[in-house]
Amino acid sequence: MNRQEMYRRLNAHSRRWDFIIVGGGATGVGVAIDAATRGYDVLLLERGDFGKGTSSRSTKLVHGGVRYLEQGNIGLVMEALKERGLLLQNAPHLVRDLAFVVPNYDWWEAPFYGLGLKLYNLLAGKYGFGDSRFLSLDETLERLPTIERRGLRGGVVYFDGQFDDARLLINLASTADEQGATLLNYVEVTGLTRGPDGFVDGVQARDVLSGLEFTAPAAVVVNATGAFSDSVRRQADPTLSPMIAPSQGIHLVFDRSFLPSNSAIMVPHTSDGRVLFAIPWHNHTLVGTTDTPISEAVPEPTALETEIDFILETASSYLAKKPSRSDVLSVFAGIRPLVRAGGVSNTAALSRDHTIHIDPTGLLTICGGKWTTYRRMAEDCVNQAATLASLPEQPCRTHHLNIHGFHPSSSKFGPLFVYGADAPAIQDLMRLHPSLAEPLHPLLPYTAAEVVWAARFEMACTLEDILARRTRALFLNARAALEMAPRVVSLLAAELGASPVWQSAQLRAFESVARHYLMPS
Repeated sequence: MNRQEMYRRLNAHSRRWDFIIVGGGATGVGVAIDAATRGYDVLLLERGDFGKGTSSRSTKLVHGGVRYLEQGNIGLVMEALKERGLLLQNAPHLVRDLAFVVPNYDWWEAPFYGLGLKLYNLLAGKYGFGDSRFLSLDETLERLPTIERRGLRGGVVYFDGQFDDARLLINLASTADEQGATLLNYVEVTGLTRGPDGFVDGVQARDVLSGLEFTAPAAVVVNATGAFSDSVRRQADPTLSPMIAPSQGIHLVFDRSFLPSNSAIMVPHTSDGRVLFAIPWHNHTLVGTTDTPISEAVPEPTALETEIDFILETASSYLAKKPSRSDVLSVFAGIRPLVRAGGVSNTAALSRDHTIHIDPTGLLTICGGKWTTYRRMAEDCVNQAATLASLPEQPCRTHHLNIHGFHPSSSKFGPLFVYGADAPAIQDLMRLHPSLAEPLHPLLPYTAAEVVWAARFEMACTLEDILARRTRALFLNARAALEMAPRVVSLLAAELGASPVWQSAQLRAFESVARHYLMPS
């Protein structure tokens, strides 16, 4: 998967595309896979890098959504639990089951949460990850040795899924590529073209890296830009009312000592109306998330002081080792593309169901939903889009489609487990060039070979692509990522044939982005 090959496909494609998809997050790439596997001609354009927005900034959970059950949204929970099971089947190298413990401090919590989690398991049916059960005080402490002990009565354990969101997205992009879709990152859609009937019939685009401009026609244009959906809709009709009610959530990352366990903590009720999770992730501890309504979506959101204080205060109520600001290795913020609902002022109460909307211009927008249900969202979207464009009807083929890198036991590859079936090729790079086996930083597991691999086969174009999404260095330890940056940009420049001037510009750009991940002083 590389840009040169993608441009070759683009230039060789002389006829109208069946689908042009705007947006390279989980939703857009999912639509590209679904449409390509049905035999449609697919072009996907992403103005930044794949997953630059919401899709790399999640809580890293593949789950049904316990709190949606409490809201009474049984349909969403059942759908998400089924999709959770399919994701584990289709991408076992990136999705695994994880035990979650709900600590009980009041007498009523065990029966209340125990009953709810039994129902959660029941709704999963054959896609269940494991049975929930009550834990004694000793069992709770065995699973969570750093839990706050004062007043602790016991707990309830249940099982959900965990994944690496950005890595899964890169593998989904590779899957779309293998199915014949053409995908380009760093290509911005600058306008929508309209036919004699007034319907959207293509896009105007500009390559952000080269300045190249082109126009591409399509039977249907799918707007899958998440939190930025309204801006694309207004390219077709500036008078449209907004659909999106953006909400920001943040996460704090600490070292493993705060949760030296293979189990996670789930706090069902917090003061902002959301569930709070503390989970083990890549040998670190990730804690989140918040729900803060914001006026508009921005490409690089910044954590608010109130959000940071909220997570530190809430986490301190449940962890014996109280986290402080100085313990935070990285803080990241993401924007949820929630769909507006009349009379609802609290974004935590908005449904996470997805919405497919067709404007009078014929532009199809898919938004809302959640990472776990990306495949089902794509299926619904392609069904609607094919009907709208009068394309030949084809059945969905993604239910049991293995995701690129599929490997049933990738844990044997050690730190390279997230690459699945690609791991042996990266190991071969290290054997052929021993210098590529050198770690990039003593506090993180990444090697120079991964930089080379990302540049050659995963369309990494910038220093940020490598440190934020091909590896997760920026999300795990922002200062370590900054310290790695000179070595990484040198490796990337050698692969891309870039100049020292380009390297200096990349370092400055990355330092600007990394400031958003450092704890404010």
